[in-house]
Amino acid sequence: MVKSLWESEKAAGLTKGVDELVYRSNLIGTDRAVCNWGGGNTSMKTVEKDFRGRNVEVMWVKGSGSDLATMKAHNFTGLNLEDIKPLIERDEMPDEEMVAYLAHCMIDSKHPRASIETLLHAFLPFKHVDHTHPDAIISLCCADNGRQIAEEIYGNRFVWVPYVRPGFTLSKMIAEGVKNNPNAELVLMEKHGLVVWGETAQESYEKTISVINEAEQYINSKIDESKTFGGAKYQSLSEEEARSFVAQVMPVIRGAVSDEKKMLLTYDNGDDVLQFVNSFNAKDLSQVGAACPDHLVHTKMKPLFIDWDPQSKDVEALISSIKEGVESFKEEYKNYFERNKNEGDKMFEPAPRVILIPGLGMINSGKNLVMANVSGALYHRAIAVMKGSTALGEFVSLNENESYNIEYWPLELYKLSLAPAEAEFSRKVAFVTGGAGGIGSATCRRFVSEGAHVVVADLNLEGAQKVAAEINEQYGEGRALAVKMDVTKEDQVKAAFEETALTYGGVDILVNNAGLATSSPFDETTLDEWNLNMNVLGTGYFLVAREAFSQMKQQGIGGNMVFIGSKNSVYAGKNASAYSSAKALETHLARCIAAEGGEFGIRVNSVLPDAVLQGSAIWGSRWREERAAAYGIEPDQLEEHYRKRTTLLVNIYPSDIAESIAFFASSKADRTTGCMITVDGGVPAAFTR
Repeated sequence: MVKSLWESEKAAGLTKGVDELVYRSNLIGTDRAVCNWGGGNTSMKTVEKDFRGRNVEVMWVKGSGSDLATMKAHNFTGLNLEDIKPLIERDEMPDEEMVAYLAHCMIDSKHPRASIETLLHAFLPFKHVDHTHPDAIISLCCADNGRQIAEEIYGNRFVWVPYVRPGFTLSKMIAEGVKNNPNAELVLMEKHGLVVWGETAQESYEKTISVINEAEQYINSKIDESKTFGGAKYQSLSEEEARSFVAQVMPVIRGAVSDEKKMLLTYDNGDDVLQFVNSFNAKDLSQVGAACPDHLVHTKMKPLFIDWDPQSKDVEALISSIKEGVESFKEEYKNYFERNKNEGDKMFEPAPRVILIPGLGMINSGKNLVMANVSGALYHRAIAVMKGSTALGEFVSLNENESYNIEYWPLELYKLSLAPAEAEFSRKVAFVTGGAGGIGSATCRRFVSEGAHVVVADLNLEGAQKVAAEINEQYGEGRALAVKMDVTKEDQVKAAFEETALTYGGVDILVNNAGLATSSPFDETTLDEWNLNMNVLGTGYFLVAREAFSQMKQQGIGGNMVFIGSKNSVYAGKNASAYSSAKALETHLARCIAAEGGEFGIRVNSVLPDAVLQGSAIWGSRWREERAAAYGIEPDQLEEHYRKRTTLLVNIYPSDIAESIAFFASSKADRTTGCMITVDGGVPAAFTR
């Protein structure tokens, strides 16, 4: 049962007017079983002063593209009701004309475009109106016998309207239905949702909750868990087995769905998802259609269902089924587009947004983690609706053409146009070793600033978590993932890339940056010191690059690696034979990988910094004292010493290195591989030749 979240004391402290509407809307949006992400709309009618000081009746309605859970006062649009009310006398009004007309009714041109369903609110003569997409109500509205069941639940208190795409016609149908039924307390919109109203914000909100709970109580009385979706056909794999299987198939799926535009993936094994995908009826039920028009832009009309027996534990068969399934889905989607397209329509990426796998769960795709999560969240709602509808009767959905005309509806697509423009590293995942350090953290921030998601990998987990938390606070939840990884431990490297696959689907960019440095005269260099440098800077870079290379090959969509070498990669550093040799090994390893990676679209380049003291753990260690001693100066004189020895007379900072890394990883360098850039202010002894 859904719960009322209304707090009378908090509500009493609100300023009357739009603040009440914001509060009510946020409560409605908070519970996704009440309202979909980005869906639903709310309104209230007030009296305001116009620009001439006259009293005018104004309707405040949700602006297009907002989400009820998070919207604020500036997300609502105020419209002059006196200008809107006469529209109900019309017989019809095309969408384009409606949008243009409503723009003239706005009391402030800076307000957002009004909701698609503005007229629904305007034509109802109530002060507060709420339109939502509750699971229980849509279960009723998507059941083949829903209208008859509604009579059992609500008697004569409801108005039922057949499915019509939102706009003028539907709004007028609802208004006339309510007018013709003096007992009406709610509107049930076939295959769509619920409308209620009230004279106060609280009355309208509480009516939404009570109406939902009446339906939910009835539906719950009809559900037999042992027979839900036809009962269980398969058993879920254990958590450990499932994670292993999913980590192996995520890069395959990511490559398969990213042939036109790269996608990020999320994995979901919620109990409701597993109950559905493991059932006898899931394969057929999932192909009926969307559970709500609001889902279509984010989930497409149908998901991809992978017909695989998890008890076989045959990962190769699973991979083969996924590849074949995605290709078949894309071909069918292209045919669907051709069958239904209108003049001027441009096809979206044809790859699936929702992939269902028995025994494992659900995988979702999107242009970023947020949108992949949205498609997943909406499919949770779809599962809940199908569960309710099949407990009452048969689940029904929009037909193909109705679905298409929502998915490619200009008014729905307008919402998508409000999203920020994509940047250089949008849709890409960058894996940065030594991510908690000066260069590593600057690189992570540089990538994220242009749209990337990043994995902050470091032996220092606390430091990596701090960097990731700061990034997520600034750019949004999920943009950065912190993982603990010792680059010399093969099992930890593999585990880190598995975690990356499970979180984002795969990797596009590797920055091999983890480091250390030691300094000793050659004849005093111990085997332990030599092995330490070789293990971290040689073997560590090899292990990380090999795992990234393997994942990039699985994806089949190319990739980038940037190795962080050193001036010492090409310059024989005094008292640093172990460090210099390992750094030379790094850059040559990068060139070897570049030679092999070309046929797979994997580019590998190196950046050679020098004397980046700021934020560096290396320069906070004995290395500072050792290098100062090698030059016969005091440690606090090192920074000035390094500046003076450059031809440009400059110091080098982490952001300088991050800029060159970003260049190599960007489209600006997409014809460059096996190359090195020195970022050292100009040290003649290290000029490459």
